[in-house]
Amino acid sequence: MLSLSDTSIAVIGLGYVGLPLAIEYGKKYRVIGFDINRERVAELNSGHDKTLEADLDGMKQATDLWENTHQIGLTFSSIEADLRPSNVYIVTVPTPIDRFNNPDLTPLLKATAMIGRVLKRGDVVIYESTVYPGCTEEDCVPVLEKESGLKFNEDFFCGYSPERINPGDKERTLLNITKITSGSTPEAADFVDALYNSILQGGTHRAPNMKVAECAKAIENAQRDVNISFMNELALICDRVGIDTNDVIEAAGSKWNFRKYRPGLVGGHCISVDPYYLAHKAKALGYNPEVILSGRRVNNSIAKFIADKTLKLMIRNNTKIMDSNVLVLGITFKENCPDCRNTKVVDICDELNDFGCHVDIYDPWADPEVVRHEFHRELIPAIDPDKHYDAIVACVAHRQFYDFDFKKYKQQGAVIFDVKAFVERELVDARL
Repeated sequence: MLSLSDTSIAVIGLGYVGLPLAIEYGKKYRVIGFDINRERVAELNSGHDKTLEADLDGMKQATDLWENTHQIGLTFSSIEADLRPSNVYIVTVPTPIDRFNNPDLTPLLKATAMIGRVLKRGDVVIYESTVYPGCTEEDCVPVLEKESGLKFNEDFFCGYSPERINPGDKERTLLNITKITSGSTPEAADFVDALYNSILQGGTHRAPNMKVAECAKAIENAQRDVNISFMNELALICDRVGIDTNDVIEAAGSKWNFRKYRPGLVGGHCISVDPYYLAHKAKALGYNPEVILSGRRVNNSIAKFIADKTLKLMIRNNTKIMDSNVLVLGITFKENCPDCRNTKVVDICDELNDFGCHVDIYDPWADPEVVRHEFHRELIPAIDPDKHYDAIVACVAHRQFYDFDFKKYKQQGAVIFDVKAFVERELVDARL
C-alpha cells in the first residue's frame, strides 16, 4: 500500500468539487488537475475560476509551489498521458440523470476507462462522484480491470469519499466539513482516511465499507428532497386554504422539535438528482421507493404551479396574457451563486412562454454563455427602467434583488410572485 510521502495525485474533473480539492492537495502533494475541457484548463492556467468556488490565492500558492520546486504543487492539464506519473486518482466528474430520470454513468465510466489506461500496480482510485450503493465495485471496478489488465484488491485498490461541496457557501467549505471515507480493503481504507485527514480541519467519518459511504451520500440529499417536498405540498394546500405558508411554518416553528424547512424550487446537481440514483438501485433490487419518488414528483410540480398561479393572478388583474411582458429575477438554482445546474426556473419560463408571454430573465450571477448553451435562453444584461412589466417572478434571492424597486412595478400594475419570501409582504400577490 502507498505511503503518504510517496503520493502523487490526479484529480479528474475540475468543477465545483474537483478544483477546491486539487488546490488543497496541491499545497502538500504533487497534484495534476485534469479536465477534458481545454477551455476550462486554459481558464485555470490563467488564474481565473468561473464557478467562483476556488480560493484563487490558494490556487496561486499551489501552482507557484510546482513552479519553484517541481516536487510538490499543482498543475493543470487536459492531456491523458500527463496522468501516468500519478499513483492516486480522485474522480470528481458529474453523475447526471437522463431524460427518463435514470442514472447516466457516461462521464463516470469514461473517466474510469481513461484511468484504467494509465493505471499501475499499487495505484489507488478514489471516487467522489455521487453514485448508488455498489456502483464503485459493480460498475467502475470491472472497467478498471478491463482497461488496465490488473486485478482489483491485488494490483490496485479503490476508495469512496463522497463530495459535500455546497456551492456558494463560504462557511462550510471543503476544509472544515467532516468527510466520509472508505476503502476496498482495510489497508486501503486506512490510506484513504489518512490522505483526507492530511488536509482537512473538520476530520473524517470512516465508513465500514464503500457501499455504506455511497448510500450515505445518496440519503443526505434524498432526505432534504423529501423534507422540502413536504413543505412544497404544504404550500399547495395553503394556497387552496388562502393562508401564507411561511406564517404556518413560523407558527409551527415555535415548537422545540419542529425543523423549519422551506418550500421552493429544487434544482442543482445534488438534491434534484441523487434521489433518482437511490431509487434506481432500490428498483433494481425489486423494491419501489414510494416516499422518495413521491417527493420528486411534488418538487418537480412546483415550477408549473408558480407559472400557473402567476397567470391566474394576471387574468384577475385584467391583463391580456398573449404578448404580456414578464420579468423573471434569477435563473441559478440558489442565491449568490453562478451555478445553474438543473435549475427549475427554466421550467417556469417555458410554461409562461407556452401561454404567449414574453419573458425577460435577469441574473447578475449567471454566466450568459452557460445559460445560452445549456438552456437556449438569453439573459438580459440589465433591466430597462422604462419597460413595462405585467408580472414579476422573483425566483432567486440574490443579494442584489433585496434593493430591487418592487414598489415601482407594483404601482404600475405588475403582479408579483415571490418564490423565496424575501420581498416586502405588502407588495406581493403570492408567494410559496
